[in-house]
Amino acid sequence: MDDKRLFMQRLRVPLLFVGALWLIHLIQVLLPGSFGALGIYPRTFFGLRGILLAPMIHADFQHLLSNSIPLLVLSAMILFFYPRVALRSMLMIYLLTGVAVWLFARKVFHIGASGVVYGLVAFVFWSGIFRRNLKSIVLALVVTLLYSGYFEGILPNQPGISWESHLLGGLVGMFTAFWYKNEVEQEELMAEKAGPEEEQEERYFLPRDTFDVPKNLRKKRDEGRLPWSKRDF
Repeated sequence: MDDKRLFMQRLRVPLLFVGALWLIHLIQVLLPGSFGALGIYPRTFFGLRGILLAPMIHADFQHLLSNSIPLLVLSAMILFFYPRVALRSMLMIYLLTGVAVWLFARKVFHIGASGVVYGLVAFVFWSGIFRRNLKSIVLALVVTLLYSGYFEGILPNQPGISWESHLLGGLVGMFTAFWYKNEVEQEELMAEKAGPEEEQEERYFLPRDTFDVPKNLRKKRDEGRLPWSKRDF
């Protein structure tokens, strides 16, 4: 299957999810009242339902649109480039972000998928840090360029904005990237089998043990003064 067909195939899940968001919002507009009370209300029993429902509910069309585009882009990116862990990581981000908001956020109703969006942004960025291969680092740079303005969203005391969802979603995305960092994708596995160790190292932007071995000790090891490897440290 060529890349274009593969991309379109994996785009189905994000399209279905975003389509569901729009359908729910249209129903909310047509019916009297608001679905806002179905959001997360922290540390209350009835607020637990919001862990599942809150990302599906939006205040208005502008709120919905601002989340729909990044959800499509980021979900498609993860499904295409990290297919082995994509569905598990997105589900983990969805649920853990809701749980974290329920545990730690202010006692107001929290709605919208922006926490999930921040989680996806953080997942792609930190996957580049933790995996340290060229593909992951390039994706991290792309996300940084596209969504660098999102950093402002984690600042506290913003009226009408669940900054806690943004901050906690970002932390969950970072944790999820770390959790799945050792699950190698098929193309990465094929690359590692393609040549000797010296050729493999050239495929990585940074040494594989950059974040595992202190710089001063790594220098001594490379000079032959320390006869240990990454797994011995």
